[in-house]
Amino acid sequence: MIQTVVVGLGRSGLGAARLLHASGHSVAVIDSGQNELLENKAEALRGQGIEVRLNSPLTMESFRPWLDDLQRVVISPGIPWNHPTIEQLRQHAVAVDGEMAVAWDALKHIPWVGITGTNGKTTVTHLLSHVLDQAGLAAPMGGNMGVSAADMALSLQQGSTPSPDWLVMELSSYQIEAADRIRTRIGIWTTLTPDHLERHGSVDAYRAIKRGLLERSDHAIFNADDPDLRQQRQSWTGGTWVSTDPTQPDGHPADLWIDAEGWVRDRTERLFPAEALAMPGDHNRQNMLLVTAAARQIGLSPASIEAGLRSFRGVPHRLEPLGCIGGTQVFNDSKATNYDAAAVGLRAMQGPVVVLAGGSTKQGDASDWLRELHRKACAVVLFGAGAAELKELITTANFPGPLTLCEDLPAAVDQALQSADGLGASSLLLSPACASFDQYRDFEARGDHFKQLIQQVQSGAN
Repeated sequence: MIQTVVVGLGRSGLGAARLLHASGHSVAVIDSGQNELLENKAEALRGQGIEVRLNSPLTMESFRPWLDDLQRVVISPGIPWNHPTIEQLRQHAVAVDGEMAVAWDALKHIPWVGITGTNGKTTVTHLLSHVLDQAGLAAPMGGNMGVSAADMALSLQQGSTPSPDWLVMELSSYQIEAADRIRTRIGIWTTLTPDHLERHGSVDAYRAIKRGLLERSDHAIFNADDPDLRQQRQSWTGGTWVSTDPTQPDGHPADLWIDAEGWVRDRTERLFPAEALAMPGDHNRQNMLLVTAAARQIGLSPASIEAGLRSFRGVPHRLEPLGCIGGTQVFNDSKATNYDAAAVGLRAMQGPVVVLAGGSTKQGDASDWLRELHRKACAVVLFGAGAAELKELITTANFPGPLTLCEDLPAAVDQALQSADGLGASSLLLSPACASFDQYRDFEARGDHFKQLIQQVQSGAN
């Protein structure tokens, strides 16, 4: 008798199915696709006693065999919360959860730090996990990146990993939307700019989802340098606000900031020099302050936090340095999947920069990105499905440098290296401003391919 159906054989679906089965639930999995990779995943689950049906689209007909006994459906983050079939299931009194809600049920006895925001959340997640680990606290990270929360729960349940002191979880709007019972011990909100509007419909709806996580947190931490969050400040009671601005704008003093002499301080004392974190860019100084506020809330000393910051080596795919080719430094910023993130990456670069951009375009305001292209870029090389759309956008903004279209990333890298050499560029930056799904499984796969292409060139040059 199947009472729970998991939709999708992606990372979150696999994790949820395994965790539910190991916890004694009767569970089946459906997926709309049917190929060799999915068949292999299905066979692995069937070997564990989990029923799997491929070529089963998200329609009521796919749930028909179990509908009389069905109590819960677990969906992946990629499925809209208001999908018509999901709404029909609710009308049949079927509970609908995301994978993160399933993981929360199994992990809520451990204190969570939940990190959300349009940009910056991946860096904050990596950095906080590292700082806590360096201080002797077991604080694994997962959620929207790395290990799925359900897989973390399963490993703990099976005893293959010891119980941690804290869980550091990156939470996307998709995951929060489908797991509104999560109550984190500490919530961190990094930034808020328009994103995922094709999914959520409006900035107000998108903001409300993220705000819900912070409202349910025991302690909330905010980036006061973000214009949208700063506008919300009077509507919040309590919490910790951090700022890189020593002048404390808008008449609202921060609780943690960087003073005019470059020290991180709170309202009672200086803590350590801001240069303890070597990563470039004002956005990373904001990330450092958010991490510092959380670490202080957890109980770490300033000296311990500083030591963790100094030993941090950066985040894969986020302004990741890949060495030099000729006199040009190469950076992998594949994590920049929207215009705002790409603008932040460009702002941190030493110009002139050759920029590689492209993929599946998103809705959003490109004006800041276009301004940074004018300021820093000497050439732009576009690739993938959105290349023509981006070319029109950049051309309309009167970008003065050469603009080249390529079919895929290998061709774009060849062209970008030629441009960097010919123009004497200081930096070559993959910062796509687009999602990766036109040609890659995710932004990690895109970034890994870029690294392979650059390593091949570097090997040939040695």
